[in-house]
Amino acid sequence: MGGENRGWVLVARPTGDNFDEVLKLRDLPMPEPGPGQILVRSLYLSLDPANRGWMMMPTYIPAVPLDGPMWGFVLGRVERSNDPAYGPGDLVSGFGSWSEYCVLNSDMTNKLPDLGGLPLHAAQSLFGLSGGTAYVGVLDIAKAKAGETLVVSGAAGSVGSLVGQIAKIQGCRVIGIAGSPEKCAWLTDELGFDHAIDYQREDVGQRLTELCPNGIDIYFENVGGSLGNTIISHIALRGRVVLCGFMAKFKAQGPDVDLGPVLLNRATIQGFIMVDHLHRLPEANADLARWFAEGRIKHHADIVDGIENTVAAFHKLFTPGAPHMGKLLVRMDPSAN
Repeated sequence: MGGENRGWVLVARPTGDNFDEVLKLRDLPMPEPGPGQILVRSLYLSLDPANRGWMMMPTYIPAVPLDGPMWGFVLGRVERSNDPAYGPGDLVSGFGSWSEYCVLNSDMTNKLPDLGGLPLHAAQSLFGLSGGTAYVGVLDIAKAKAGETLVVSGAAGSVGSLVGQIAKIQGCRVIGIAGSPEKCAWLTDELGFDHAIDYQREDVGQRLTELCPNGIDIYFENVGGSLGNTIISHIALRGRVVLCGFMAKFKAQGPDVDLGPVLLNRATIQGFIMVDHLHRLPEANADLARWFAEGRIKHHADIVDGIENTVAAFHKLFTPGAPHMGKLLVRMDPSAN
């Protein structure tokens, strides 16, 4: 298949936040789908903290190869398929690359659910991996129950903002940790969190002592580092730590998890990655759609237009106080709703 293709190529491993130096926008060959693969024209690129880890080192997947396209989750339209389950024109999401066209393995690809009239970006800002991660984390891993106190870091992000709302639906008291007054106001005023703590301007430990005199039943960890340890130091007797992300570990070699409070309070820590729970997506999507229709959950997408602006947008994820809330997406096609 002929035609032009552009994409971001990883030319070196990042150190610090030098994404502009290690990612370069280049002309790429048009990829050819092999057996069990589909060629997709990207409509939206998903920008996630996990992308940083993939650039740096092997994680739950190998590191992105140098001089190859940067990996990422995409939402797009099928151009050509070598799998009978997918045909040209199908809208899909899956693991691809930061490029205008990419090849997806069909076993790591999903057709978009019925969005019920919602804009296309809701497939990633409410449904899909963001919604699925929050859903599985709160219900299956944390097993949140009414009356419990849940604290979530990275609360204004795509997963954290949904975690808090799902926990509220379960009857929990929810406290979000975020990095600006605007984000904290959004959490409490718009999303219904009980409290929000601005880690940039407030003493997180002191505020948790005031708000959680009996400790934290569930800590949903998205950040790690010294902030994570401060929160874990307030874990309640037999509390649970849901380890979803560890952004600070990739940004700098910060402190490891302080296991002292875990031991003393007989708490548990469980890490989870959504790729192990993809079978839960249909039920998660159905419940999220119902809760949205009932006005019990909201979602937000921070949309940046143009592939050339991908790296500039990616910086938002790692800049404290950056004006970013909800799901961070790059719209590749200006006609995509």
